[in-house]
Amino acid sequence: MVGRTAEIKKLETAYRSNRAEFVGIYGRRRVGKTFLVNETFAGRFVFRHAGLSPVEEEQNESDSARLDESLLKKQLAHFHTSLLQEGESGTLPPKNWEEAFFRMEQIIETKEVKKGKKVVFIDELPWMDTPKSGFITALEGFWNNWGCRQNNLLFIVAGSSTSWMSNKLINNHGGLYGRLTREIRLSPLTLGECKALFRENGVLLSDYDIAQAYMVFGGIPFYLNAMEAGESLAQCIDACFFNKGATLRGEFNRLFGAVFGNPETMKTIVRALSRRRIGLTRTQLEEATGIARGGAMTSYLQALVESDFVVEYYPFGMGHRESYYRLSDPFCWFYLRFVEGQESLNADFWMKNIDNQRVVSWRGLAFENLCFLHVAQIKRALGISGVRSEESAYTKRGEGESDGAQIDLLIVRADNVADLCEAKFVSDDYRLDAQEERKLTRREIAVSELLPKKCVVHKVLITTFGIAEHEYMWSYQNVVTLKDLMM
Repeated sequence: MVGRTAEIKKLETAYRSNRAEFVGIYGRRRVGKTFLVNETFAGRFVFRHAGLSPVEEEQNESDSARLDESLLKKQLAHFHTSLLQEGESGTLPPKNWEEAFFRMEQIIETKEVKKGKKVVFIDELPWMDTPKSGFITALEGFWNNWGCRQNNLLFIVAGSSTSWMSNKLINNHGGLYGRLTREIRLSPLTLGECKALFRENGVLLSDYDIAQAYMVFGGIPFYLNAMEAGESLAQCIDACFFNKGATLRGEFNRLFGAVFGNPETMKTIVRALSRRRIGLTRTQLEEATGIARGGAMTSYLQALVESDFVVEYYPFGMGHRESYYRLSDPFCWFYLRFVEGQESLNADFWMKNIDNQRVVSWRGLAFENLCFLHVAQIKRALGISGVRSEESAYTKRGEGESDGAQIDLLIVRADNVADLCEAKFVSDDYRLDAQEERKLTRREIAVSELLPKKCVVHKVLITTFGIAEHEYMWSYQNVVTLKDLMM
């Protein structure tokens, strides 16, 4: 398994402890939650189950009461199948979740393990909590009345609906309050981990193309595993998005439908955010989407942040009056820019448009986003990992004869330095011309005017391979390359 060292250690520690363990794992769909648990505890499970996706059923039933009943019956019937697979002889599905969990307890008690804990894994837990099903109450009863007293039990639950996991489990104010013994938020892989994954899969790509793969698929293992040994990145992108029967053509809709109870609303917000690179405030989003003002937008945005689709930050120079929300998920950026809304797509679109200006422009913006997602690696390359900092973008509008300024990434540090980072995705060593050097100087001045007098600006180039030797090469105090970002 690539990466996940800290998560595996936490799971193994729970397995070796001398108390009952209730572990919650959450993270966006396709990020590898199931794979993590399966690989870590292969051969050690005494009971496993995965909830059924309610999406198809919801689309086929319009009557609310009948839908609720149908969803519950299907989930209980599916749980019955897992009971039978683990050795139960009962012929009828459980009538409710209380009975279902009681029958699971009985199976767990019959299983013997030579050492360690009895590992129980329930995947996609949020899908099991259908309306008016009493699921949460039954889960509370299972853990509080029985599970918490079994010192040899490791009970693991996972879910892609991070808002459900947060509200109903992690921050539960009822009978499950404080019951989780450990929680794991599984984030997308880093750029360096993506490189390791390709290497493990026998996929040979240059660092330049590995970065582009990340800019298309993000650090999502399920998407990255679509890359076949012996094919180019362009071939893979066409196969995933543009060829007949493209495997990820419908993934955007599936992704939001599986994670959120209100997928259309969430997609509307994401589309609005995709139109502005620095993001929007909550107020601006309400105006752009037509979503009524109030607490709803705040909860929607929090769910998107928790699911790693969006990042929240405070733009430099604007204080902490109102935060901005910025679309950060590479897959969504790519899909909304090149796939959605296209009535007809050429099967080899990407192969034919590698050098198209529209694609070149996208690479520049996508690389900025990649850098924003790898601030930890940038700070490590600059030797400031231990320094507290705030990261943001910065935009200054031009007024009258005064020029504006656009800064890709600004790292304002506690040691009285502001790193003004310029992201440049090029196919060779970067060469700064006179016009770009003047723009860089204007950006430095704009930032300096807003900093305390004790602070200084360092100009940092983040690029693919380095900087060419030329008269302006000393304009930057530091240069960070793809090699640094992959460390």
